[in-house]
Amino acid sequence: MKYRLMALAGCLAFAAVAFAQSESKEVPVLEKYVIERDLPGAGKLSAAELQAISRKSNSVLAGMGAGIQWVESYVTADKIYCVYRAQSAEAIRKHAEAGGFPANRIARVTSVIDPTTAH
Repeated sequence: MKYRLMALAGCLAFAAVAFAQSESKEVPVLEKYVIERDLPGAGKLSAAELQAISRKSNSVLAGMGAGIQWVESYVTADKIYCVYRAQSAEAIRKHAEAGGFPANRIARVTSVIDPTTAH
């Protein structure tokens, strides 16, 4: 019983130190952006092609750290509109360049409205 209590105390102490270290790391402030990507024929891309694009994007993002996150994308006939959270538009440009993706227009979201905004 004594050894179990010592082991539990050790685990709790380790967790407390790990938590304190994670709290001391600075978390980047991320703003929301909408990216317009001109991609003729985007609406005709197959599921496999969209999967390959997604994998490439995820691979690039994994190497960029916590300063950029892909939220979702909307595919239309000739464009893809992506929603990202990022520290800056420059981070989005770097992601696009590294992935070989167009980023024709990048706009920071200043407000979000929806049907409940009317109330």
